[in-house]
Amino acid sequence: MTSDTPSDGRGADTDELFRLLVANVSDYAIFMLDATGHIATWNVGAQRIKGYLADEIIGQHFSVFYPAHDVQAGKCEHELEVAVRVGRFEDEDWRLRKDGTRFWANVVITAVRDEAGALVGYAKITRDLTERKRSEDERLARLAAEHANRTKDDFLATLGHELRNPLAPIVTALQLTKLHPDRHPTRELQVIERQVLHLVHLVDDLLDVSRIARGKLELQAQIIDIRDPIASAIESVSPLLEHKAHRFELDVPPHALLVNGDAPRLTQVFANLIGNAAKYTDPGGHIAVHVAERDDQLVIEVRDDGIGIADDLRARMFEPFVQAEQASDRSRGGLGLGLGLVRALVELHGGTVEGHSPGAGQGSTFTVQLPAIARSAPSRELDSALSAAFRSTGKRCILVVDDNDDARMLLADILGELGHDVRGAADGVQALEAIRAFPVELAILDIGLPGMDGYELAAQLQTALPGIRLIAVSGYGQPADRARSHAVGFDRHLVKPIEVRGLLDAMTEVLGERARPA
Repeated sequence: MTSDTPSDGRGADTDELFRLLVANVSDYAIFMLDATGHIATWNVGAQRIKGYLADEIIGQHFSVFYPAHDVQAGKCEHELEVAVRVGRFEDEDWRLRKDGTRFWANVVITAVRDEAGALVGYAKITRDLTERKRSEDERLARLAAEHANRTKDDFLATLGHELRNPLAPIVTALQLTKLHPDRHPTRELQVIERQVLHLVHLVDDLLDVSRIARGKLELQAQIIDIRDPIASAIESVSPLLEHKAHRFELDVPPHALLVNGDAPRLTQVFANLIGNAAKYTDPGGHIAVHVAERDDQLVIEVRDDGIGIADDLRARMFEPFVQAEQASDRSRGGLGLGLGLVRALVELHGGTVEGHSPGAGQGSTFTVQLPAIARSAPSRELDSALSAAFRSTGKRCILVVDDNDDARMLLADILGELGHDVRGAADGVQALEAIRAFPVELAILDIGLPGMDGYELAAQLQTALPGIRLIAVSGYGQPADRARSHAVGFDRHLVKPIEVRGLLDAMTEVLGERARPA
């Protein structure tokens, strides 16, 4: 009697199917090594991933796939030793193709033994994970860059605050000197003023570029006369203009030119443009600012006959950190941030800025266009008598609280020069002691006080003196900082180093407002 069950044949068929499966898998390199590590079999996937034909690679040692430093370090022998000892070895690392290029491989090596347990070779499976590795590396690089940017932004914010603290009393001292008509500024003071203003501009540019990059710079826009920020910009760079004896020309219409803008930010725009013109124009050169109305746009041109713009810089001049070539002494200075900041601020105002130059050594023209507002809207002219207007409010009792002795004393001196009764305090405890015998109407508080900070002191002052007016002074000026000051009860928030004119303006507004109900 014969059996119809093809058990042996079915087993042979299964073995053949498995051999065909391994031979034709293209996503994995599957091959055998003999007991000495030489390649014994080769499949389609191995050919695709590693680039060798079967007759090129069979018989070679598998170390051919490893970089030379791994081979020299004994990596191949170590992998086989582990596979023999524990049954398998798995690793991810760089491997080599036939053409010498690298790929990121996941490798599994399994020891193969016969029925008696004797080692007959190794099964090796390799996957090409180069794309996954590249994506992971890019993700990690992106995370590292984001972390570096956050660290940089935090550092710049702290740096700005720390630099503004010593700058504040220096600026105040210079402004106090100017209040005395009988004191003629010496050459040394003029040098100090010019360099301090330059440092203030550098600090502001650094912080603002960081804020713009993070999308955290917000405009405090209102209807203004564009002539105001232009005048402020000219005043801020006038020490440099005078130092280099430039011929300066200003051409503006006699009537108000209204825009919806943030005056301090527009001042930055024009100070950067005029400052650049002064910096890159030789002594005795010509600089002109021309303002005109064209349809519904205000057009402000800043022209100079300085070094011009080289052809290779024109397309990149508004990018951060791009500068014209400088001499080894970097006599023109700067960080290469000004024009990038100008473009960002102008675009935030809905405007455009362009730069033109016939070429190196032929001067340049920068043109800012801003949306104009019809002159039927309320207008205001340049106010050149802020201190006189402030004096008209009468003698006031003012408390100045700042742990920086220089800043506190100089500010008290300025307010005293204006005819006010001023007391100073270095911290919250001294401030609360002072108000026991001093009827304070206005308190100017540094936020970063030791012990009791400015916010806590403000709350205690309002409890003790209902109706007191408060002005915050801080090295931080982000919208969140201003919002917190407002929430605590401050009437105004000024950023160090404060300018006397800006402080007087704020004080005039605060003391002119109706006092809060108790």
